[in-house]
Amino acid sequence: MTTIDERRAVPTDAERLVALRRMKRVAAGLLLVAAVVFAVSFALQDEVPWLGYVRAAAEGAMVGAIADWFAVTALFRYPLGIRIPHTAIIPNRKDEIGASLGAFVENEFLSDEVVLGKLRSIGIARRLGGWLATPANAERLTAEASVAARGVLTLLGDDDVEDVIERLARRHLFEPEWAPAIGRVGARLVAADQQRAAVDVVLEKTEAWLEAHPEAFGSMISDRLPRWLPGFVDRLVDDRASREVLGLVRAVRTDDGHPLRVAIDRYLAELADALQHDPAMIARVETLKVELLESPRVREFAGEVWASVKSTLDTALADPTSELRAGLSSAVVEVGARLVADEGLAAKVDTWMTDAAAYVVRSYRHEIAGVITETVERWDPRETTEKLELQVGRDLQFIRINGTVVGALAGLAIFTIATALHTLV
Repeated sequence: MTTIDERRAVPTDAERLVALRRMKRVAAGLLLVAAVVFAVSFALQDEVPWLGYVRAAAEGAMVGAIADWFAVTALFRYPLGIRIPHTAIIPNRKDEIGASLGAFVENEFLSDEVVLGKLRSIGIARRLGGWLATPANAERLTAEASVAARGVLTLLGDDDVEDVIERLARRHLFEPEWAPAIGRVGARLVAADQQRAAVDVVLEKTEAWLEAHPEAFGSMISDRLPRWLPGFVDRLVDDRASREVLGLVRAVRTDDGHPLRVAIDRYLAELADALQHDPAMIARVETLKVELLESPRVREFAGEVWASVKSTLDTALADPTSELRAGLSSAVVEVGARLVADEGLAAKVDTWMTDAAAYVVRSYRHEIAGVITETVERWDPRETTEKLELQVGRDLQFIRINGTVVGALAGLAIFTIATALHTLV
């Protein structure tokens, strides 16, 4: 990973420009020195013979400096503004250079051998696992994921989500026939005597209600008696009816073999069978289902479900101490620890990620490299020249300096050899 200090070590464009101008002055200064030396030695070589060697060296230095100045300048612009053929190479062939650079990256850096070899050698799963297993990193990842999730919740349109929930409810809850499914569940419950607990609850609630409301029967029966009967008879009949009903409920609740309980069990079994096999019963349930489906309550239910889920998720994701955030962070740490400890899992993850990278590189290699080509094509020729010169111009000035030195040595060597041969001849 690149550290902050390493990033700061990379020169800025302003620093590169200062260095480039400094090196240009050095190269030009050497040329000027060579020219002065050449002029002095040329003027005095007849009086001081050994200055001929100096003149030859200075002459070679000037030739080398000027030749390399021309070569370096021709890369970026026209020398002295003269449109000499095959000069200003970079601005004139910018698009070709971009295309060549893109092709080079595509063929050399994005080849299957390079990408897959690198991925296989670095052990992605173990590195990722070690990073995830650190609690601070897991919390950071969870925090970033929470921000992204809250953003998604904000972007999601309530109406669209409600439509999805409604469609899912219609497809999975309303499209299948209800009666056979209810009947099958009911038949299993009756076969396992699971209905007895429900019947007991109903009987207990009924008994408690009757005990708490003895007036419930009121004049329900006495109102139907002849008017000529005395009033006390009406009250006796009503009290008797209340006690009989209460006694019946108690008897059914305490006696598992009571005829009414057996009748209830038989009725439930028959109802479960009818729900599965009786077309009329199935049709009645389907009619009820259609009426429920057409009710506005279905849409209201979808809206209530989404509003509740959205509010709960948003609150949990926004709170760093929420159980959801803590659970996600813990899960991330656990996954990281498993990737580090489980060699088999790490190998599988490495294989998956390598295969995924291979697919991306293989399928989109040309498009990835095309970014370079398209970017260079969009650059202004002058801007491209300045960018490249800032990157490599300082180093190219060393070519001029080296050319001056090599030219001086070559001029001196040629003059020395020529003088020696002239003397021998």
